[in-house]
Amino acid sequence: MNAMIIDAKDNVAVAIEPIAAGDAVTYLLQGKPVSLTAAEDITIYHKLATRDIQAGEPVVKYGEHIGAATAFIPAGAHVHVHNVESVKEDRRSKE
Repeated sequence: MNAMIIDAKDNVAVAIEPIAAGDAVTYLLQGKPVSLTAAEDITIYHKLATRDIQAGEPVVKYGEHIGAATAFIPAGAHVHVHNVESVKEDRRSKE
């Protein structure tokens, strides 16, 4: 295993070692091994898409929305500030 995913809702995995473009990325999802091919080099502790993520779609890590894709992100691609923007929540009282 060279990546990890925490929650079944996640659409990104975290590299737990450097991964080169073309390498197999493997992680456990609900106890079952999953594999995909890295589309580009992934730095250790950076994210990669576990499936295609459409522009505007939430990026989900550890079961939480961490931002929105600013462009189409194909499965296996690096997910970082170049293709994700933060989305501020409306934390004002709804009263």
